[in-house]
Amino acid sequence: MGKKGLLLIGHGSRLPYNKELIEVTAHQMAGMSEYLIKCAYMEKSTPNIEQVLAEFKKEDIDLLVVVPLFLAKGVHVLEDIPLIIGLEMGSCRGTFSVGNGRTIPLVYAEPIGKDPMLAKLMLKNAAAALKTYL
Repeated sequence: MGKKGLLLIGHGSRLPYNKELIEVTAHQMAGMSEYLIKCAYMEKSTPNIEQVLAEFKKEDIDLLVVVPLFLAKGVHVLEDIPLIIGLEMGSCRGTFSVGNGRTIPLVYAEPIGKDPMLAKLMLKNAAAALKTYL
């Protein structure tokens, strides 16, 4: 398989920290992978998903993976994002048309969910909070 694109989607916020967190995460992911990674936001931040999908149409990619940086399956993950990226609700596979007339596979990933790494991260944060108390 050739070049792979990854669209990392955050919720968005009027506060700058949310956008910064998504962008820093994307930058860290890019350093660990060979994906071409771009960020988009559901609301209150730019660019939105449609704008970044338009950017991906201009890229020479052979696959697009859409990853919601959300903890759980809610309305955005289950309904809004699939609608925007052209998937039927409940589906995780579709296609994406790139600018040169090719149709490539599109894969929709799960949110973070019940991952043991999340539990470890919360324990790390609890330990850091205790250090400020002790």
